Amino acid sequence: MYRGDWAEHPLLTGSPAVARVSELMELGISRRAIDRRCAPGGPWRRLLRGIVLLSRAEPTDRHRLHAAVLHGREGAVVTGLWALRCHGLRRIPEPDEIHVLVPNERNVHSRGFVVVERTRRPPRSSLREDVPVALIPRAIADAANRMDKRDTIQAMMAEAVQRRRCTPEAIERELGSRLSREALIPLLGGARSVAEADAWELWRRAGLPPCQWNVKIFDAEGDYIATPDAWCGKVAFAWEIDSRDHHSADDDFGRTLARNARYAAAGVVFLQTLPSRLRSDPEQVIAELRAAYATAAARPRPPVGEC
Repeated sequence: MYRGDWAEHPLLTGSPAVARVSELMELGISRRAIDRRCAPGGPWRRLLRGIVLLSRAEPTDRHRLHAAVLHGREGAVVTGLWALRCHGLRRIPEPDEIHVLVPNERNVHSRGFVVVERTRRPPRSSLREDVPVALIPRAIADAANRMDKRDTIQAMMAEAVQRRRCTPEAIERELGSRLSREALIPLLGGARSVAEADAWELWRRAGLPPCQWNVKIFDAEGDYIATPDAWCGKVAFAWEIDSRDHHSADDDFGRTLARNARYAAAGVVFLQTLPSRLRSDPEQVIAELRAAYATAAARPRPPVGEC
């Protein structure tokens, strides 16, 4: 077949212009012609063995993702960090190799920038720019299985939960590794960030009665007071993990002062703690927690409640 017969074929003119060599040969392009076009100075380049980028431009992330799926063939799904990036999560490590799941019976191996994993439990998936990617809970679990830092795992989980992209329970159903399960425990308890997870652990160590996390509280007239990081309704005690970064802007600082004024007006005892102190000075923070709780328990409980 002459070039004029295939040059305008949708496979070659469409996006993202990544194709298998076998598909090109089905159009009538000879192996020799493909090799010639992928040679130095030619108009194409090889991305993986048997997969060609129909351009000399540097391959984009999208090109590499499509190439990874083509390498995995039918039923291949991108998972792990690249799937999370496709879903829009950003509080994750910089992705490197593309993790692809394929049906267990498929005889496909890792190659180049693609890590292939066979699975007996194919994930549910959705399309992101025509790339099939695992849903967030499964992608988190697969990414966590390849990590060894609890904070990194926890931050990844917390972003998904905080942005309401999934629930901690949905993540829990997918998890396998001990480290990832440990990282999830504070989130199941209501924490929504790594700092709150640290706070959750210190509250537990302090031996105080159970508290709720991120619940709205109201005064006797039903007016909104605040949404404290931790709230012990038994004695109307609020704990806020307030960072300097959060208060760097005048508007944020003003909102914090207004919140504190509402606490005071409603008779709520509250404690503010810098996130850095949760790790640098945990014993002192525990002592402050216990003292603030004792102060709250010693006075008559104000008529405030949560929703």
